[in-house]
Amino acid sequence: MEEVFVNANPQSTLKLGQARGICLLNAAKSGIEVGEYAARLVKKSVVGVGNASKDQVHAMISRLLPGAAIAGPDAADALAVAITHAHHSATARRIGR
Repeated sequence: MEEVFVNANPQSTLKLGQARGICLLNAAKSGIEVGEYAARLVKKSVVGVGNASKDQVHAMISRLLPGAAIAGPDAADALAVAITHAHHSATARRIGR
């Protein structure tokens, strides 16, 4: 899951907080461990730079997952978070965390 960030629009920030809360609650109820990553870390993990644009993230996800139907920039962002989590989880297991 992407870490909380402050949006310029307070309404959007509140809606994002509510959606995150529901996701975290459902994960906790199901016993699913949640990883949280800053947007800059996700972009750096996938594209190589922390200030990558949404277009750059989308392009890199298309290259990393050839043949996957990516339904827009939000789907690409979600896949980028999942790829970041997979990489960080694998590294943590290797070093015994």
